[in-house]
Amino acid sequence: MQDVPSLVAAAREGRPRAVARLISLVEGASPQLREVMAALAPLAGNAYVVGLTGSPGVGKSTSTSALVSAYRRQGKRVGVLAVDPSSPFSGGALLGDRVRMSDHASDPGVYIRSMATRGHLGGLAWAAPQAVRVLDAAGCDVVLVETVGVGQSEVEIASQADTSVVLLAPGMGDGIQAAKAGILEIGDVYVVNKADRDGADATARELNHMLGLGESRGPGDWRPPIVKTVAARGEGVDEVVEALEKHRAWMEERGELAARRLARASREVETIAVTALRERIADLHGDRRLSALADRIVSGDLDPYRAADSLVRDLTSA
Repeated sequence: MQDVPSLVAAAREGRPRAVARLISLVEGASPQLREVMAALAPLAGNAYVVGLTGSPGVGKSTSTSALVSAYRRQGKRVGVLAVDPSSPFSGGALLGDRVRMSDHASDPGVYIRSMATRGHLGGLAWAAPQAVRVLDAAGCDVVLVETVGVGQSEVEIASQADTSVVLLAPGMGDGIQAAKAGILEIGDVYVVNKADRDGADATARELNHMLGLGESRGPGDWRPPIVKTVAARGEGVDEVVEALEKHRAWMEERGELAARRLARASREVETIAVTALRERIADLHGDRRLSALADRIVSGDLDPYRAADSLVRDLTSA
């Protein structure tokens, strides 16, 4: 058993081992998880959470590393949560983002944590919200959450970040293939990376056109900017930081930041509650109550919805 109060105190002092142990307790769904979250609750809520998403190959890890450098020049402590896909066979993950961010490995003002999705869809790991809270409580001013290489519908990052950055690159199929469907709708800031390649200007124009087609904003509403970068050389990164700060200021002025964080907390509570119910239902396999309900459905005496209602009442009243 871990000494949670001591771990939290050490994490607040910026000790990376303490932060790592707390996140490991989160990832492993430790029996001490409730104690950890209770200890962190009054300490979190100060970090600015930025999500970075986009298709594989657009330069998410390189862009994240460049943003870390930009924020460190401002003297801010930065946490990075980099999510990698898990193997469907072994359950393991390469966790290769650490390789691309090795320049920051020895910086005490930067904490980088790689997490495997472990089969969770949506571009994030299931433990990501709690891991972000650990980094927040540990004193990070900015937490950068980098998703796995996502498709058009994996937009969970929009519900987990204060500001969502969607990255594209020229030459990735048609100009805005990566930004179609849900991805097109979640961006607060759009970045066309690898802008030194042919087609970067065309990609930016097409993206701007597509955003205009979906425009339903009124006066004073946020209009997502499009920033061109060459993250590998650090070009345009300061402009991305400027766009992020403008979006944060706009959200604070309009009350949007508080609203997003309230919605995020509501979803987190809902997810925890649903998970707990699912676990209790899983424990019912072979239980006589479930078998009795199944018999009544087969005999035509009961329909599945009424059976489910009955089961929920039993579970919630227990």
